[in-house]
Amino acid sequence: MIKTSCFEDYEIASSRQSFGRSIIEADIVLHAGQTGDFFPRHMDAEWVKTQEFKQRIAHGTLILCVAIGMTANEINPVAFAYGYDRVRFIRPAHIGDTITVTATISDKRDDPKRPDHGFVIEQVEARNQHGKIALACQHLYLLQRREVA
Repeated sequence: MIKTSCFEDYEIASSRQSFGRSIIEADIVLHAGQTGDFFPRHMDAEWVKTQEFKQRIAHGTLILCVAIGMTANEINPVAFAYGYDRVRFIRPAHIGDTITVTATISDKRDDPKRPDHGFVIEQVEARNQHGKIALACQHLYLLQRREVA
């Protein structure tokens, strides 16, 4: 069953937590192939041994995609992803790290161009298995209003 939640239904400070998902080598290889980013930090196991982190690093954009995907557990026909702000790759994720995601509604505001819609901003944090933040961003949603403001 599809649940429809309108702008008015979202409450600031409400949050949700994802399940865990481990990053595997295939994730990194597939992402490199999709994006063309074969930078040695992601792909060259021997070269990275000479670098600060000593092991391959998952692409930041891979972790962003995984984190957002992990929060997409409901279909809401009146909500649209509008974009992402303040994307920060705070610490690297490596092969074998398990990511969990917390998404918290941090703000709501009117859409100045569409009075029948509003924006909901969700603060997204992806943490590794040690509870350390790997990625943080704001996910902006455009939502229909139940009633026009």
